[in-house]
Amino acid sequence: MHLAYPAVLAALLFAVGVYGVLARRNAILVLMSVELMLNAVNLNLVAFDVWLRDALHAGQALTLFTIAVAAAEIGIGLAIVLMVHRNRGTSDVDRLRDTAEHPDTTPDTATDPDTTPRPGTAPHAGPNDEKAEAAA
Repeated sequence: MHLAYPAVLAALLFAVGVYGVLARRNAILVLMSVELMLNAVNLNLVAFDVWLRDALHAGQALTLFTIAVAAAEIGIGLAIVLMVHRNRGTSDVDRLRDTAEHPDTTPDTATDPDTTPRPGTAPHAGPNDEKAEAAA
């Protein structure tokens, strides 16, 4: 078997993975693209191990290690994406860039647009404010 066939296939898989990481906005699709890149590396490791006829099979051993690391990475990455999706309501990478809370907004007014005061209007008075106005 020629070494060029798996090497070209691995290069194509890696290129598709790089494109997915750079072009996609959904965090899950970015994680899938990273997995494609890792699988391209694994394919190269096994192909070169077979081509070099290594007695220790170091390429295959390193491939097993890479698969274990990739499984842990996808588990932790998916858990983080699910937590972010629950908190933010989206897994769009562009919308997640600003993850720090600003000190001038509170969590209630930051997530509920009906409670934020509009420019030029007075903020909504609560029930305690109405009692204070009636007593005055």
